[in-house]
Amino acid sequence: MSNPNDLCPKPRSRVSAMKEYHPPLGNRDALRLDFNENTLACSPMVREVLSRISTGDLTRYPEREPVEAIVASHLGVSPQQVVLTNGVDEAIHVLFETFLDAGDELLLPVPTYTMYEVYASATDAGVVTVQAEGDLQFPFDRLLAAVTPRTKLIAIANPNSPSGSVAKREQLLEIARCAPHAVVLVDEAYFHFHGETVMDQVGSTPNLVVARTFSKAYGLAGLRVGLLAGSLQLISWVRRVLSPYSVNSIALACLPAALEDDAYLDWYVGEVLQARREFEAALDAAGLRRWPSSANFVLVDVGECHREFTERMRNAGVLVRDRSSDPGCGGCVRITIGTREQMRHAAAALESALADLRPGRKKI
Repeated sequence: MSNPNDLCPKPRSRVSAMKEYHPPLGNRDALRLDFNENTLACSPMVREVLSRISTGDLTRYPEREPVEAIVASHLGVSPQQVVLTNGVDEAIHVLFETFLDAGDELLLPVPTYTMYEVYASATDAGVVTVQAEGDLQFPFDRLLAAVTPRTKLIAIANPNSPSGSVAKREQLLEIARCAPHAVVLVDEAYFHFHGETVMDQVGSTPNLVVARTFSKAYGLAGLRVGLLAGSLQLISWVRRVLSPYSVNSIALACLPAALEDDAYLDWYVGEVLQARREFEAALDAAGLRRWPSSANFVLVDVGECHREFTERMRNAGVLVRDRSSDPGCGGCVRITIGTREQMRHAAAALESALADLRPGRKKI
């Protein structure tokens, strides 16, 4: 008897060869230090907007353009230079679908955000990686040397994940200048914790595209809203590929309120930065190697016991992310930074986990 699956239509060869991505979403009621989200809440002004949304509001298709105009004004660019997307993941996916063709190459410094390579693998382009050194700093010179006529897109997370390292503004603009035939994506998902941007250059640098998300500092990960900003020409091509209704009406209703509440955003970012300093001091006192971070997370080397460490933290109600399979990150875990109170709890859980795994080790 034939297997019904044998008769099922087959996908493109590129799709069948893709790696599957399975986010570790179990036990999400614990302290969530594994996804770099806002660990507390969104702005109270957003909650007020949510309370006013009626069932009738849900019967209409979402209108993206009026909110894009508000976002553009907030960023200091024209509305035609901004497109809102269903999270920054859709922004990356659509950008790659728009520009990567057979024979093209995506150039990536690694380690970096996993989904760049996943989305590129669904296209007919190749992926060229440039490995960072042991300090995981941005490999500027070697990345420039890797640019060829086939380089069609260069994706740079700034700050980078999982390392928290940054590329200097001058380096990013030099890459765009030296590769005018390539789209240069600067993914500023963690911009608010770093403070440096190239957003002001999207009009004068024609091949530059900046991505932002509202899933991190703003605390809107569940609403799925991100953006791309770039030249009028680049964004017009992206709009051809992007669904006109991919950003839902609830996200569009809440986004202006989130942008308006600067006081809450400033408070939360300040809380995270102070908590990061305290937690890094605890890591140093424990004798653990870590990498300097300009984001709301820190990469820590716990060695061969990384799996056991991650599991013990989970059992203690603290979720951390094992990144040991990332290039150059053997034995490493990434720990999101929340509030000071949350990170003091995380530091205590870390101390207990290490005491069990490394008897006789230095105590915090």
